[in-house]
Amino acid sequence: MRSWLRHHRQALAAALGKLAAQRASSAVSALVIGVALALPAGGYTLLESVRTLTGRMSLDPQLTVFLRDKAVRGDVDALAARIKTDPRVAVSRFVPREQALKELASVEGLTDVVGALESNPLPDAFVLRARDRDAQAIDALAADLRRDPSVERVQADTAWARRLAAVTRLARVAVLLLAGLLGFGLVAVTFNTIRLQILTQREEIEVSKLIGATDGYIRRPFFYLGLLQGAGGGLLALAIVWGALGLLNPQIAALAASYGTNFRVAFPPGGGAIVVVALPAALGWLGAYMSVSRYLREIQPK
Repeated sequence: MRSWLRHHRQALAAALGKLAAQRASSAVSALVIGVALALPAGGYTLLESVRTLTGRMSLDPQLTVFLRDKAVRGDVDALAARIKTDPRVAVSRFVPREQALKELASVEGLTDVVGALESNPLPDAFVLRARDRDAQAIDALAADLRRDPSVERVQADTAWARRLAAVTRLARVAVLLLAGLLGFGLVAVTFNTIRLQILTQREEIEVSKLIGATDGYIRRPFFYLGLLQGAGGGLLALAIVWGALGLLNPQIAALAASYGTNFRVAFPPGGGAIVVVALPAALGWLGAYMSVSRYLREIQPK
């Protein structure tokens, strides 16, 4: 066990020595990997912040049923009784047009506008909360209510939230696809870097084999080299995201404040940051493994 650990320490030290000896090329490789990884890492950070924001919002299925101006009292009473006895409706309340106008006048910036109106343009309405959160069930309830002769229009107030959730899911898939493509690129970059290292050290590898070095002993430094290269790119990607958030968050906070909310894009938490570093490290190891397995077999001592 001690011998195994000593060999790995030696392999890690050899990989660090190669990185130190080739500072310029190592820095360029880490920069390329970091910039590429910053794109999916930034997208993941943004999506997690948006998911947290939408999680705080109320997504209860709510419908607003606007009545016709010329609806007779009997039809309105019949609609109220029908809504009250409908098992698909959890809660309902009637909002008279006068109350709706008062609520509108209480909104900041609209007091003068409401005061300038010669008459009340708002209709009477029912506000409902459906029992079933399923979109198809809500659409079926809205369609039934629209057929009532006293109803002018039915509005699903949570439609925008469902659209936002759908856009968020689409964006998450896009980020995963981008991450997959860039991960493939990372493997290719590491594969080529390790290939060049193997060709550069061809004579050294031949001598090591002549004196009895095993393939595992020869491979380990290259494996650590690929792993360190990927991890360095991941750390640089986190640094880029951190710097970008430092520049963007004050502007995002000012924009959110104008809408009466407090929203900032949060830096990835501990688990997310570890993934951003560990995943490219694993991909770097994979690229090194593929390259070493491919080219080491071609080097045989003469």
